[in-house]
Amino acid sequence: MSRIGQKPVILPDGVQVELTGREVQAKGPKGELALRLVDEVDAKMEDGAVVVLPRGNSKRVRAMWGMQRSLVNNMVTGVSQGFSIELEIVGVGYRAAVEGSVLNLQLGYSHEIHHAIPEGIEIACERPTAIKVSGVDRQKVGQVAAEIRAYRKPEPYKGKGIRYLGEHVFRKEGKKK
Repeated sequence: MSRIGQKPVILPDGVQVELTGREVQAKGPKGELALRLVDEVDAKMEDGAVVVLPRGNSKRVRAMWGMQRSLVNNMVTGVSQGFSIELEIVGVGYRAAVEGSVLNLQLGYSHEIHHAIPEGIEIACERPTAIKVSGVDRQKVGQVAAEIRAYRKPEPYKGKGIRYLGEHVFRKEGKKK
């Protein structure tokens, strides 16, 4: 039995969910999202909540049950509150700025890096060394944050690079004489 799959997805105020066949659509104040459920599970509405039910008892069915329930929960949370990930830039001369629909990064290379901001994602730079990625779709927000971080991962000697806010970077001692 999936402990996560057993829990119903409770709908907060202002969120509407429509179930049509295998399609789940959620609408809320932040936007709308849609998800196509896999064949191993079914979804139904009960008492103002979405309940995901398994179709069988195999190992794959149990795995899909919990995952699909989590995806539906992320949809509901996304359209009601949204998701955001904060990145910090560490390094002398390293900075970021948003110009239109492009994020410009100066990360110690001989050139500037231009990262196009995808549709449905908002990127804000409160300070030149802080980037906030936010949006409705949790997977998309995480993917964009990971792509930005991949331009210059934190290195272990001086800790320079792009890191998630609060991320611990394991530091090495360096050469000794």
